[in-house]
Amino acid sequence: MFQAPSVFQRAPLPPATRESEPRHAQTLTAAAPRPAAGTSAPGAAAPASAAASAAAKKRDPYFDNVKYLAIVLVAVAHAWEPVMDGSRATRALYMIVYMFHMPAFILISGYFSRSFDMTAPKVKRLITSVAVPYVVFETAYSLFKRYADDSPDMAISLVDPFFLTWFLIALFIWRVTTPIWQAIRHPLPVALAIAMLASVSPDIGDDLDLQRVLQFLPFFVLGLLLKPEHFQLVRRREVRLLSVPLFAGALLFAYWAAPRMQLGWFYRANSAQEMGAPWWSGAVMTLAMFGCALVLTVGFLAWVPGRARWFTVLGAGTICGYLLHGFLIKGAEYAGLFDRYTWLSDPVGLVVVSLVAAVAVTLMCTPLVGRALKWATEPDMNWAFRKFSARR
Repeated sequence: MFQAPSVFQRAPLPPATRESEPRHAQTLTAAAPRPAAGTSAPGAAAPASAAASAAAKKRDPYFDNVKYLAIVLVAVAHAWEPVMDGSRATRALYMIVYMFHMPAFILISGYFSRSFDMTAPKVKRLITSVAVPYVVFETAYSLFKRYADDSPDMAISLVDPFFLTWFLIALFIWRVTTPIWQAIRHPLPVALAIAMLASVSPDIGDDLDLQRVLQFLPFFVLGLLLKPEHFQLVRRREVRLLSVPLFAGALLFAYWAAPRMQLGWFYRANSAQEMGAPWWSGAVMTLAMFGCALVLTVGFLAWVPGRARWFTVLGAGTICGYLLHGFLIKGAEYAGLFDRYTWLSDPVGLVVVSLVAAVAVTLMCTPLVGRALKWATEPDMNWAFRKFSARR
């Protein structure tokens, strides 16, 4: 039985004979299949079965590296938000990171969702690894703001995601719709058309952050279409070398655009009309942002190391890093640290903020934290589900 992971867990090396999907991740984002109940241990199996079992347990460090490096970029970019005003260079860097860090996470999430269907085991995994963490952390962040920020009117609303919890509800919706995208003939053009229509539809509202769900949808659908060989192409030396002038040019353009471009285009949380732009610009910007994000994502993926590094093991704990680092950022804001220590907006302060965010999210991704938080991120809820057959 294969279980579709989310983006945040570790991924296995794909078998040479067929595509397989990793186990549950977080994802960010984006895993070897667990043996069915009653199967024999590898040592007691026939030689062929033992080899297959060993291969299934072997994990591909590349995807763990992708997830860890992406979550560090997420945390650092969030830390820049309160201190980047007045620094054109930091705003330009922020724009570059925001152009591709979530698209990369979402693309990997789609890649890890290729085997998802609506069978009972996978629905159970989806509920326990995505829906339950969403409920827990949406409630936790709302209560944190209510009491830490002295906001007694802050309501707990499961239909209006707060801060970074939008990704979990989006992942839930994307994964539930996976069979649709795998059934239709041209899924990516359809997903792009939906994103373009969303960008010119101001009446969508804030429920379930549907603007983001729909505008980021093409990256998830693209991930569904990818195969292991596509990542091999991306990691070629030629692509890595070409990515250097690519990022240099993107940085120069971002520096020029920093004082001229609204950051709302990067968040994809509003329609063009809501940002005061002509309605038609939503469709144009959707296509332009998709192309730019895809190119930068390729450049980022090209430089991710394929072999195990000291941080590879942290790729399995990115769900904790993603969900916990927001408390650090928001806690500093609620405490007024960014207003009190204005030097944090200076170059040295920006370096300090970046290092603190990177170190903090790294510690949050450690196995110790993952085990301590498993009750919320991947709870054992057998009591809530009917028993089902181990066969697909």
